[in-house]
Amino acid sequence: MDFQLHLETESVEHCHPAKPLCAAPDDPIRMVLRQLQQARTGAAMICEGGKLQGIFTERDALKLLADEGNLDAPVASVMIKNPVTLRASDTVGHAIALMSAGGFRRLPIVESDGKIVGVLKVSNILRYLVEHFPKVVYTLPPEPHYKPSAREGA
Repeated sequence: MDFQLHLETESVEHCHPAKPLCAAPDDPIRMVLRQLQQARTGAAMICEGGKLQGIFTERDALKLLADEGNLDAPVASVMIKNPVTLRASDTVGHAIALMSAGGFRRLPIVESDGKIVGVLKVSNILRYLVEHFPKVVYTLPPEPHYKPSAREGA
């Protein structure tokens, strides 16, 4: 019960959101890929005037490369427009539900005017869960459904 209580009351701000990597819509895809590599992250938020316009992820890059796309085209031509977003006041439970339903690994956090303030990643949520429930997380067996063939003990 305590687990549910935290997920439905604590905001995504408690999950240590990452600082967003922002790129301009006119930036060439090749340049954005270099920025992703240098920042060691898997997504760039495409922003204009600080406001979120779209998102470009490593998944989008793989699709583009598989289709032998033009890496010199503007990133706006391949970005995901109007991505699902969170507000800083949204609950952790709401974020998990959105990520699960949409298959997202990252969700941008925006203010009411569309200005991006952070990115919530699955790894941030895992860190939050470990911080709040270390005993449960750290005592899980390596293979949860493993059943020994013989009894242990003397």
